[in-house]
Amino acid sequence: MNITELARILRISPQELRDMLPQLGFAIGQKAIKVDNNTAKKIIKDWPFLRREWEQQKREAEIKKQDEVLPKEKKTIAVPQVITVRAYAELAGIPVNRVLAELMKNGVFTSINEKIDFDTASIIGENLNLEVKAAEVKLDEDRKEDKKLATILAGETAESLKERPPVIVVMGHVDHGKTKLLDSIRQTNVIAGEAGGITQHIGAYQIVRKGRAITFIDTPGHEAFTAMRSRGAKVADIAILVVAADDGVKPQTIEAFRIIEAAKIPYLVAINKIDKPAADLNRTKQELATQLNITPEDWGGKTICAPISAKEGTGIEELLDMVLLVADTEGAALQANPDASAAGTVVESNIDKAAGPLATILVQNGTLRLGDQLCFNDIIYGKVKSLRNYKGEEVKEAGPSMPVKILGLKISPAVGDILTVGEGEKVRTKKIKASAGQAAVIPAASDDNSEDKTPKINVIIKADFLGSAEAIEESLLKLNNEKVKTKVISKGLGYITEGDVKRAEDSGAKILGFNVRMSPAIEILVREKQVTVKIFSVIYDLIKFVKDEMQLLVKPEINRIELGRLKVLAVFRTENTSQIVGGKVLDGVIKNNSLIDVKRGDDFIVSGRLTRLQSGKQDVELVDKDIEAGLKYEGKPLIAVGDILQVYQEERVVNKI
Repeated sequence: MNITELARILRISPQELRDMLPQLGFAIGQKAIKVDNNTAKKIIKDWPFLRREWEQQKREAEIKKQDEVLPKEKKTIAVPQVITVRAYAELAGIPVNRVLAELMKNGVFTSINEKIDFDTASIIGENLNLEVKAAEVKLDEDRKEDKKLATILAGETAESLKERPPVIVVMGHVDHGKTKLLDSIRQTNVIAGEAGGITQHIGAYQIVRKGRAITFIDTPGHEAFTAMRSRGAKVADIAILVVAADDGVKPQTIEAFRIIEAAKIPYLVAINKIDKPAADLNRTKQELATQLNITPEDWGGKTICAPISAKEGTGIEELLDMVLLVADTEGAALQANPDASAAGTVVESNIDKAAGPLATILVQNGTLRLGDQLCFNDIIYGKVKSLRNYKGEEVKEAGPSMPVKILGLKISPAVGDILTVGEGEKVRTKKIKASAGQAAVIPAASDDNSEDKTPKINVIIKADFLGSAEAIEESLLKLNNEKVKTKVISKGLGYITEGDVKRAEDSGAKILGFNVRMSPAIEILVREKQVTVKIFSVIYDLIKFVKDEMQLLVKPEINRIELGRLKVLAVFRTENTSQIVGGKVLDGVIKNNSLIDVKRGDDFIVSGRLTRLQSGKQDVELVDKDIEAGLKYEGKPLIAVGDILQVYQEERVVNKI
């Protein structure tokens, strides 16, 4: 067979075929004109496999070529929380195509001008011979409020400070048992007969171990904790990094550890799922040492690595004892002044249809009491009308390290906002840029909020990477127009959680997942709460779904099509809701199943519907000008002889968004 003919069958150029075949094991020269028939048949038969193999060889060769431009020695770069791919490549001194290839290997499909978050930059940096560190964030004047908590604590005297409970955050890779660990800690606490248990999810809760309170932050994922840290609030005192013994260190484990490192808080490692047959403690510790530079205590290091089984409850009490041990080493860091005016950080925020803005605040200094006025950026957010503890019980006050749900706010704060008791300005505008998170503001009842008249779809975005979540949010906001809008209630990383379902139920939002899953327990909760959850693996499909949902909210335009006029010459029958009349068509045409406006002189009398049309005692669909007709009119029986019936139809025109 001629090489040219074979290339035409395979839909590639002859020269490409000559270049490809020798590397795939076929002895074809660069100047070959023909190939024997048996070889040609084999090539055609195996072409899909051969092409994939060739493309893989090309990709590997390209990556190998690109790797030659990587730094010979590990290079340290300082990266901000968000950076474009182009800027990242320039900062690293690496071709942008090599950076894009590394992102693709990690499941992030983006362009050179799109942004990636710090955690993604850290993960790909490992394979680019880069050590990625967080760039120092310089707070501008608009964010000077973020330093307020540190200033308050620094201003307290040694005599006024007293010991407070430690605040713990649990982090780690999805499906490694973070939620199960928190559940097991609560259950252990109840079995021990100590104060504990939880009847209402408020974002944080407390347990008591050996007579000492411990506060746990139940974050929906890394995003909330990152938001708190970026706002300058040191919320957690100690972190527990959860790693599954049967799965080892995973991308989100690395991501979580980078966040803990950046927050500069002490941590300990809980090696979970030791009950699994595939559990391997030594291998897990080896991965911790090689990938995260964490050396366990029993290997001569300083990091506590506690083996546990959250499912079986094994090692939970020992883990809590270790938490208290780490807390004891913090000493002066775990102190606050309970007699001062309260200051604390928002760990959860949402809007309840009945109760309005609700927030869970972790008091970090002072004591919060009923009636206290809370402010942020010198703006009054509202007065505390109700305080509920982690059990859902009403309390009159909350001291340091105590999480409480607040009712009475006029404005919904953002996660990470630092609220303080004091004086400030009242809300006079419809919107206030309260923080980097741009908290939602509830306008005064007298305000004419035109935005409320526009139909909206509320959505909650959960994605595998923050960059994906931001790309989805940006794409959805581009769909907004004057007829319908999409409002992103929140976006975050990781699996769909109970907190997401609760937030969706409160706001009537749809949960949109991108390359994430939800556990069977969450699936049951979704069905119980009747919340809409859609999971996508292609962003285009997600955008199309939202666009279709938005289209359903757009009201079609009604166009009136004038048909003709008929003068009533006789009224043959009048009933309660209908009349039979006869008349002559003055102009246009009269069609069956049309609408009628009855006019008497210049006055409009009533509207109704034409449901039956006759001409010459025969049912017809249409009667022309100057022809007499009889018709059945349905509506208020007000037609009289001499009235003019204006006959028309309505056409519904769908407005495409």
